[in-house]
Amino acid sequence: MRTYFHRQIAQPDVFKQQLLAWAQQFCEIVFLDSNSHAAAYSSYDCVLAVAAFTSIRTDVQNAFEDLKQYQQTTQDWLFGYLTYDLKNDLEALSSDNYDGLQFPDLYFFQPKKLFLLKGNQLEVQYLRMCDDEFDDDFSIIQLTTRNSQSTTHNALQIRQRISKDEYIGKVNRMLEHIHLGDIYEANFCMEFFAEQATIDPLEKFFKLNEISQAPFSVFLKNHQHFLLSASPERYLKKQGETLISQPIKGTAKRFSDSQEDLLSKNQLAADPKERSENIMITDLVRNDLSRTAQKGSVKVEELCGIYSFLQVHQMISTISSRLNPEYSAVDAIKTTFPMGSMTGAPKISAMQLIENLEETKRGLYSGAVGYFTPDNDFDFNVVIRSILYNQEKQYVSFSVGSAITSLAVAANEYEECLLKAKAMHEVLQ
Repeated sequence: MRTYFHRQIAQPDVFKQQLLAWAQQFCEIVFLDSNSHAAAYSSYDCVLAVAAFTSIRTDVQNAFEDLKQYQQTTQDWLFGYLTYDLKNDLEALSSDNYDGLQFPDLYFFQPKKLFLLKGNQLEVQYLRMCDDEFDDDFSIIQLTTRNSQSTTHNALQIRQRISKDEYIGKVNRMLEHIHLGDIYEANFCMEFFAEQATIDPLEKFFKLNEISQAPFSVFLKNHQHFLLSASPERYLKKQGETLISQPIKGTAKRFSDSQEDLLSKNQLAADPKERSENIMITDLVRNDLSRTAQKGSVKVEELCGIYSFLQVHQMISTISSRLNPEYSAVDAIKTTFPMGSMTGAPKISAMQLIENLEETKRGLYSGAVGYFTPDNDFDFNVVIRSILYNQEKQYVSFSVGSAITSLAVAANEYEECLLKAKAMHEVLQ
């Protein structure tokens, strides 16, 4: 079904920028960049998929069943996203908060053209209908330069959906539920937004990626909907029968002074509150994976590992399982979604409380972006540290959150949210 060829790329980092700049002509784009992180479980350094041959776009009702049928029918590469609100297809839940972005709840497309980069080796795959245009395409890509537009945009008036006082009050209400035993942990989020916003999505993505260099970065375009993501977190990967999940819980500041930075890192590793929230979510992920796992195959590969990124230090655990062959690739996602790091424990109770206390529908924020392969494998990130933009409605948004446990101090959680928001603020200002 697809034609393949390979090229050696002399300057992979330059080529990645050329590739994404060239892709802007298409209505559908998914660009995934590991930013040279030597992740043990990554298949590629960079992937670009463009131009939909077929696609699926749906609301939450029967979304996972529709996706399963689409994936099993095409048996091809599929790229797209799952919004957080697909929880409503899985449980008796709702999403009634304000939605300024209005992204479809689920969107995937079968790309006409696909680029897979590993080191300096590029594999190009395309549907045969594109035969007559691809030689020209490849020459144009290498001549494409990053376009720094001189257009002057209005300064964005970024507003906070929840004030500091409101945030502290809501976290304290969440703590009351924790002390009553209704939940053990919940991820509480708040939105920053700007209306009448005109931005250049490509320019903003390049800037965000430059200052973050995250391992699961994404530029996604679906007509006039854009995601610019500097995510450090993998939600779930399937390779053969193996499933890998790598939840993040625990964040600490970076410092320019090396001694101060090391102290911050060591304090994160030893912090009882951060460790407890990571261990609780690790246990939740273990439980989720066990629903489709071969007996005795769920393992914690690493617990509370500390990893450093340009903006923050993070505490990450890695959990694996072997998928029982009676379950499909989409079943593996359906039984673990939404990811525990963005919900809490117990998951359903936490999601109910989140809906009551948050002010904004999460949508694609805290959902997942990634791909399926023709071999029924997949890899998805967690949509955090991300800017979302509805170009038609001129609405730009980013959200941040933190895990609330019994040890949480509301004012400290607020400061953690501001730390996580720093890169997106910098990019948009």
